[in-house]
Amino acid sequence: MAHQSDLIASDIEQYLQQHEQKSLLRFITCGSVDDGKSTLIGRLLFESKMLFEDQLAAMEADSKKYGTQGEDIDFALLVDGLAAEREQGITIDVAYRFFSTDKRKFIVADTPGHEQYTRNMVTGASTADAAILMVDARKGILTQTRRHSYLMSLLGIRQVVVAINKMDLVDYSEATFNQIKEDYARFAAQLNLDNITYIPMSAFKGDNIVEPSQNMTWYHGTTLMGYLETVEVDDTRMQRAPFRLPVQWVNRPNLDFRGFAGTVASGVVKPGDRIRVLPSGKESTVDRIVVHGGDLAQAVAGQSVTLTLKDEIDISRGDVISTAEAPVETADQFESTLVWMHEDALLPGRPYLLKIGTKTVTASVTDIKYQVNVNTLEHVAAKKLDLNGIAVCNLSLDRAIAFDDYQSNKDTGGFILIDRLSNNTVAAGMLHFSLRRSQNIHMQHVDVNKEARALAKNQKPSVLWFTGLSGAGKSTIANLVEKKLHAQGNHTYLLDGDNVRHGLNKDLGFTDADRVENIRRVAEVSKLMVDAGLIVLTAFISPFRAERRLARELLEDGEFIEVHVDTPLNVAEERDVKGLYKKARRGELKNFTGIDSAYEQPENPEIRLDTTALSADEAADAVIELLKEKGIIEGGDWSI
Repeated sequence: MAHQSDLIASDIEQYLQQHEQKSLLRFITCGSVDDGKSTLIGRLLFESKMLFEDQLAAMEADSKKYGTQGEDIDFALLVDGLAAEREQGITIDVAYRFFSTDKRKFIVADTPGHEQYTRNMVTGASTADAAILMVDARKGILTQTRRHSYLMSLLGIRQVVVAINKMDLVDYSEATFNQIKEDYARFAAQLNLDNITYIPMSAFKGDNIVEPSQNMTWYHGTTLMGYLETVEVDDTRMQRAPFRLPVQWVNRPNLDFRGFAGTVASGVVKPGDRIRVLPSGKESTVDRIVVHGGDLAQAVAGQSVTLTLKDEIDISRGDVISTAEAPVETADQFESTLVWMHEDALLPGRPYLLKIGTKTVTASVTDIKYQVNVNTLEHVAAKKLDLNGIAVCNLSLDRAIAFDDYQSNKDTGGFILIDRLSNNTVAAGMLHFSLRRSQNIHMQHVDVNKEARALAKNQKPSVLWFTGLSGAGKSTIANLVEKKLHAQGNHTYLLDGDNVRHGLNKDLGFTDADRVENIRRVAEVSKLMVDAGLIVLTAFISPFRAERRLARELLEDGEFIEVHVDTPLNVAEERDVKGLYKKARRGELKNFTGIDSAYEQPENPEIRLDTTALSADEAADAVIELLKEKGIIEGGDWSI
């Protein structure tokens, strides 16, 4: 629906032509809970005549049923569409609304104010040109005000309105307005937010929304609508940036056509331009720019096109086609800022999926350099990152990707992290720069490889990963398996949980973060030993599926054998050879698996050993039989 102009009745074609040529402003409303964001958007829709009569009638009826403004119309109900939002009087999800005036078109995102929904604010802000930061005149600057301001600065929003709302509830006090303005200006100076406009208003009463308020004659600035209609939007900035096209898919409708489809993230491209494909580094020249209906003479940022090249080079989904004169960088280690968006904490070392543009790779946080206190902006130490935490971290990827720093290009510098098991988005991130060590360290070729070492030992190298509760019998069974293998002449090494913590991992405790790092190190050592041609046995609780999956994916197919030593908690607790369960029950041992820390059972282990039905020796024999079936060892006399 469009703005209700008189031209609609008199000259519809002229109206449509004017409407098409209007500029578009994307903006968000944000701030703390109940600051009046939804009411403001409802007021803007009402004042811009964007409502039909039946919508007004429905709003009046809903105001009586759900409203919070007594007998008056509750404009927030225009935006709060979820039943839960109406019942609670809060915004939960991001709500997008379109409206227009004679001068401009608008898309506004109403983002939640509650801290637990901060992740939704990040979603709405990621595509915004400007932001309206709502502040309740009665409450002043709150923690969520600061958090949203910090996120705005991270996401590159530079046009900001600080809308000091509910001035009618403080008697339109100029002193209150000035005090809040001073408080916010001090905080914003630390964020490099310098293009700020302060507007006192009442979204409910309509003061300074469209018309200057007669209740605040001391204010001589712009109204909110006046600001929105005139604020500068640089629509051509990304067109002036170097050319970037993340490849969405390879378009091959027939044998005679091979093109590379995607949306131009930045810059301009023309036939004849020299391009470079990253991360491979191969170069070619643009032959055609194909769209539905024909070819283009050029393509600019925001257009979806298919490029054909003059040379046959290997390009896949996730690669980035860039200008040869100013190509994207490539690296596999970065410094970045993360905004954690999930109830389960970020644990350094845990593998996640990283999606940047059209590319998805495996990534882990190697180090949390510091977490940001959003109230003071001070840097504080952190071993993990909880919901809504913001931190600067080092990232390590399983392969090199093409990227720009986020400040230069949001599309090629912004990413999300995805949980590998649940497929939930757990974080949003911004790349700063590649770490120098990623450029200085390269794999060294060796002539004696894993196959040669394994051949000399007459065995197939592999990892037997014994997992289960404390007291399940992992170490006992693993020790028996190794004795049987050794007696037959196989080359083995047993990595035991307690033994490793006396040396390699003696600096680690038993928090979730330390457990993740413990298993990550063991997995890397196991990989090296497999490369040496050994059969490696590991006996660790390894309580989390994500880390066991990490260990599996470090190896080639068939080299990882998960052995679930399946012992019920009550049986393991009855054994309690080391007395650990008793200490845990007394509260003397924190984060003890099975008591106050979770154990995630394997879903599809290669073998499950029920120790309530099998003796340790029978369990060891079952593992040996599995190794013979898989061709890891040859048959023979396994008596010891």
